[in-house]
Amino acid sequence: MNTSLIISVIGPDRPGLIQQLSSVVTGSGGNWEGSRLMQLAGQFAGMVQVVIPEGNLPQLQADLAGLEEKGLTVSVIHSGELPTEASPGGKLISLEVVGQDRSGIVASISETLASLGVNVIELATDCKSAAWSGETHFFTEATISLPPSVDEETIRQKIESIADDLMVEFPD
Repeated sequence: MNTSLIISVIGPDRPGLIQQLSSVVTGSGGNWEGSRLMQLAGQFAGMVQVVIPEGNLPQLQADLAGLEEKGLTVSVIHSGELPTEASPGGKLISLEVVGQDRSGIVASISETLASLGVNVIELATDCKSAAWSGETHFFTEATISLPPSVDEETIRQKIESIADDLMVEFPD
């Protein structure tokens, strides 16, 4: 019987980290099904969904321990295997928010979404200098699941009411 795992990793970035991790997964008979991996402030961080025969778990865990000896912090959890879906009767949409950066902006946006019963499926944020002004701007892209009682216009109004400079878009 197969089991689904989420492996999280973090450590100093260097060439070959993904190759080392993928070799461990493959070498223990696992299948790399999905991942989100990136460099943040000189650190390599990410999560990988792996499906592996249950009998191969001890080998995988031993091989992952070898990666820890090379400077990666690794954690493994058993995951559910439910596909990402919209809330019953709801739908999945893409959301983009741009505005001047300030402390607490992610907390404010996520609090607004949670208060509406919106589930955040995926979230990416970044801060960059705006080409036109040089000020630091906050950028976010998200995939969210709307409950049936909430529409895009409600989301736009609630998020844009957090601050005058926030702009909300719903790309295709």
